Amino acid sequence: MAHTSTGISDAFIASSSEESVKGINVQEDAVKTYWATVLSRFLKHKVAVGGVFMILLLSLLAIFADVIASLTGLDPSAQKILQRYGEWSTSHPLGTDELGRDAFIRLLYGARVSLAVAMLSAVASMVVGILVGSLAGYYGGKLDTVLMRVTDSFLALPLIPILILMAALDFGKIPVVGAYMQGDEGSILKLIIIFVSFSWMVQARLVRGAILSIKKNEYVLAARTMGQSDWSIIVREMLPNVLAPVIVAVTLAVGQNILFEAALSFLGLGIQPPTASWGNMLNNALESINNRPSLVVIPGILILITVMSFNFLGDGLQDAMDPKASKS
Repeated sequence: MAHTSTGISDAFIASSSEESVKGINVQEDAVKTYWATVLSRFLKHKVAVGGVFMILLLSLLAIFADVIASLTGLDPSAQKILQRYGEWSTSHPLGTDELGRDAFIRLLYGARVSLAVAMLSAVASMVVGILVGSLAGYYGGKLDTVLMRVTDSFLALPLIPILILMAALDFGKIPVVGAYMQGDEGSILKLIIIFVSFSWMVQARLVRGAILSIKKNEYVLAARTMGQSDWSIIVREMLPNVLAPVIVAVTLAVGQNILFEAALSFLGLGIQPPTASWGNMLNNALESINNRPSLVVIPGILILITVMSFNFLGDGLQDAMDPKASKS
């Protein structure tokens, strides 16, 4: 009798495990189908595709700025005082700035800095937001209460004044961190730390809400039945289903970070010379706005185009990932 009971139990466990595996496989197939549908919808969004094209073009120009500098013989830091505010020519396609530096090559290096700060800050903020939101949503209880109250406290802060205040601080005097704040890369790292510190909250809220809505679904319960750890369930089963709104938020955050970097650098609190960024190029060109307006207009247009491209990308992703979006 005991032998029969044991056999029934083993059969029941095997059947449950098989159903769990089937449930997880079905979920994985559904995720793949969903992302294929998202891609198909996105490609129909012509404005968003145009935004992607502009982002890729600017990114490639920034990445290969060193190659372009070597081919053209232009140096972004070379100063030629006798050629201050030089006109457009074959040797200087966009003229020279107040110190005789080539404006074209500095725009490319400025794109590298501005895009790198904006993108790295957005990605790092996404990681922090996913971590906080996952812990709060999955475990709930007191941990959820504490993490969400901290998130609400950060959201309540006035962002622009806080960014200006933090950028005005001397991070070089902070123990341990100060050692990494020296040289040209110091101001870049400083801005990334500031942006990440005050831009993870939206992603955390989005992830927490999404995990709360799916953590009692069958495929999550099936993963628990199979003995998967909490982190395995969060990373493998939950996060693929909550990334859609987070990705949209990140693309919009990149555009916002570009504006913040430009604003802080324009005020002299962001990227410090001689490192070029679009923001400090605007600041340096203030004195020449009357006789050489192109030194102000061109960096401003590039900032506008880049921010709009990321916003178009975010809009396209939001439409493509919306399950209620029409087939048209």
